[in-house]
Amino acid sequence: MQIVRPNVDRPLAARGPYDFVVVSNRLPVDRVTDDDGVQGWRRSPGGLVTALAPVMEGHDGAWVGWHGAPGETLEPFDNQNMHLVPVPLSEEEVELYYEGFANSTLWPLYHDVIAPPEFHRTWWDAYHQVNLRFGEAVAAVAAEGATVWVQDYQLQLVPQYLRELRPDLVIGFFNHIPFPSPEIFAQMPWRQSILEGLLGADLIGFQRPSDTANFLRCTRRFLGATVKARHVNLETASGGARRSSRAEPFPISIDVGRIQELAVRPDVIARAKQIREDLGNPKTILLGVDRLDYTKGITHRLKAYGELLHDGSLKVEDAALIQVASPSRERVESYRLLREEVDGMVGRINGQFDTMQNTAIRYLHHSYPVEEMVALYLAADVMLVTALRDGMNLVAKEYVASRVDSTGALVLSEFTGAADQLKAALQVNPHDIDGLKETIVKAVNLSRSESGRRMRSMRRQVLDHDVQRWSRDFLATLAQSAAKGGAHLP
Repeated sequence: MQIVRPNVDRPLAARGPYDFVVVSNRLPVDRVTDDDGVQGWRRSPGGLVTALAPVMEGHDGAWVGWHGAPGETLEPFDNQNMHLVPVPLSEEEVELYYEGFANSTLWPLYHDVIAPPEFHRTWWDAYHQVNLRFGEAVAAVAAEGATVWVQDYQLQLVPQYLRELRPDLVIGFFNHIPFPSPEIFAQMPWRQSILEGLLGADLIGFQRPSDTANFLRCTRRFLGATVKARHVNLETASGGARRSSRAEPFPISIDVGRIQELAVRPDVIARAKQIREDLGNPKTILLGVDRLDYTKGITHRLKAYGELLHDGSLKVEDAALIQVASPSRERVESYRLLREEVDGMVGRINGQFDTMQNTAIRYLHHSYPVEEMVALYLAADVMLVTALRDGMNLVAKEYVASRVDSTGALVLSEFTGAADQLKAALQVNPHDIDGLKETIVKAVNLSRSESGRRMRSMRRQVLDHDVQRWSRDFLATLAQSAAKGGAHLP
């Protein structure tokens, strides 16, 4: 099945003035209400906004995305030197395009089918209709020869729609999650359409070299493309050469400066001390920070920790686990079932091992501001990142950046993108529960000299490769890869 094509004969509105346009599923702002009941907008936290805001402010930049309220249509508006263009979504489109195809088809498929993906034609229809709407919104605001950077798996058809609507544009795409092998991607009924959608971009970025290789293998297998030096070339039906797209790894990072600034702030340090005191000043605090998602390996972590308490390798008087699991996609059935499972595991472990003075697991089903997260990082002796599949995992990098005194230990799943950069972490296969238990015990008992050596090595990597460098590297490579000459690039 081919994607529905835009009507290129229908004239668009006059081209806009914006020479740099970012497009993502969500706008980089959250709606807030002040004490007087007046509604406004606040810039969202997160690395992507941090990386791109300076580029937006330094040029005529616009950001296109959904504003988060289904069934509501808003006019474009400005916020902190960014021009924001809301794309409306109905309740039904949120259910079919976002909760359905994006998060119940693509998300599990791209995460190695940890949960079974569902394939529904109505979801697919909504996905390409919404992608077309995003593409038309971008085409209407982008200046002649503008650079457009499309973000993530929700918008994989946008590059090709834009290529057809506005062939003058320079188009980049970045996939923030893993990209599956051809053997897994083969399950996708609309695999050819998705690959063609992505190949509308001049440059397609991935987190890991392995993700890049998977994508290139998929283009060979399912499109018959010619791939040379990470350039994908497709022939037209008449045998003539078509434009080339380039695929490269660009591992994303964090706002290192912001994390380090908070890590030395007296109130954050005081809060970290208070966290330890609230837990009874245990010898070791272990920490897990995740969205409540089945890809994060939370149940594997809890199982290993519970068995360590049962074995006597850890004692509740000496060790405490803080597990932050922020709410995520709570209307999706698989996420609701995961929450029930995690709640049950935490209850059983605490019921078995808690004492009047000590709690085995402090379970926090909340989202927290960055100041509180850095305080947790400072309080934790051991960070547990046990994802079963993760495009990057920025929590691991945030923990490393916060450890300004080079103390602490990081237990890191080898199935995260971060494992490629943080090679001095204690890497582990989270499916191997015995191996995970052994690695946790090793982290708890790591000597100060070894933990310092490992942390210093990881800190060098993180400090040298922050999120600003990530955006600069991508945009510089996009400039080199652009098929059209003379395009205006930031």
